[in-house]
Amino acid sequence: MTNSLVLLGIMLAVICVWFLALKRPVYEGVFISFIALLAITGKWESAWSYIDSAFSTSLLYSMVAFVAMSIILTKTKIVDSSIALILSLIGRITGGAGYAAVIASAFMGALSGSGPGNVMATGSITIPAMKRSGFPPELAANIESNASYLGNMIPPSSNIVAAMGAFYALYPDSDISTGKFWIVLWGLALWFVLQRIIMVYAFCKYYKVKPMSKDELPSFKQTLKTGWKALFLPVIIILPFILDAIFKDSFFTQRLGAEGAKSLSSTILLFVGGISTLYACLIAKDRSVVKFKNIAKTFSGSVKTIAPTIAVCLFGYMIGALFADLNVAGELGALISGMSFGKLGTVIIICIITCFMGMVVPGSSQVVIFGSMFISLLAGVGVDPLLAAAMLPCICGVMCGITPPLALGLYAGMSIAESDFSKTVKNDWWWVAAQFILQVVILMGWLPVLGM
Repeated sequence: MTNSLVLLGIMLAVICVWFLALKRPVYEGVFISFIALLAITGKWESAWSYIDSAFSTSLLYSMVAFVAMSIILTKTKIVDSSIALILSLIGRITGGAGYAAVIASAFMGALSGSGPGNVMATGSITIPAMKRSGFPPELAANIESNASYLGNMIPPSSNIVAAMGAFYALYPDSDISTGKFWIVLWGLALWFVLQRIIMVYAFCKYYKVKPMSKDELPSFKQTLKTGWKALFLPVIIILPFILDAIFKDSFFTQRLGAEGAKSLSSTILLFVGGISTLYACLIAKDRSVVKFKNIAKTFSGSVKTIAPTIAVCLFGYMIGALFADLNVAGELGALISGMSFGKLGTVIIICIITCFMGMVVPGSSQVVIFGSMFISLLAGVGVDPLLAAAMLPCICGVMCGITPPLALGLYAGMSIAESDFSKTVKNDWWWVAAQFILQVVILMGWLPVLGM
């Protein structure tokens, strides 16, 4: 038991010192912690097997596909018309700019997979609109940052692929299809979107917020006319997963066999990203952006964006393989189980752990390194393993993005809103508390979830 806690402590200490004290990229910290763990445990002879295991994970390549898709969608500005459409529909109601920020930012965050990047992209539109409607700057910053980080738990965000990897690592023979997993994720996301909408409503009442000015509202007719093609993008992304979830047993298994249907389900993650990217290129208004030469320049210029995300997951998978060999998760699970917290106590403890870890360790790293352990612990006290896995991007990825001091989305929102640091952080704790409570409620099974 003690050995496992020591290894975890060493890993976290190395990452924290490297990231917080030395101000170096977190992926470097994860890699150095992997080397340190090899040295301490003397597992050098197995190092290549851990590396091979990480590179052999097909989900890693799915992450690359979705990160590449997000870059193309951002560059071609395909979703800009969707944001304008949302503003034209609900901007006219009281607090409409805040509701538009929640919906548009959650949608954009799912596609981009970048909380801070999404805050800067959509926040440049929604935050000024909220401020002009009467939202205090600190509230506008928090609405945008909290909505943007919902993208970490809404498909097709690449962060979710890590959660699937954790689930299938524990249950390799599970008949849960990729489509069903994603439908559960969308079902969970609906509750958190609703929670943010309710909070916007309450704050609007408190601050007596007004509707957006008619002069600021985009024309619904005009935005629909110019951007209707972009509305098919969510259909292209979502439909294959729905078909996979509904017809896997009744159609695909009968024609392809159990193994064939399982392989088809796993490949959806790869080809949906590619098809969506091709569609974005076909409907892009600025044709010069999607010329081969310019696309090549886009990707070459985005290496610094892609590489850290993929590297964190790759090195995280290496540590995960090492921990699996050392049975770290099993020992920690036995330790926590032995404390007899019960279902509610275990759920609360794990949510607290991920909350505090999120202050220093990025959510994707948490999911990759500790995901299987969290699922095992929650399943051991009666939480549905599928629900536990689907909640990983939420309790790790979302909470990481909104909890100070690592709340990068919060700082991005503050820079646009020009809000006071102290006021913004105080307001943020309301959002953190609401997020935490809803996490516990859902993991306890007290709310119905679509797909479960």
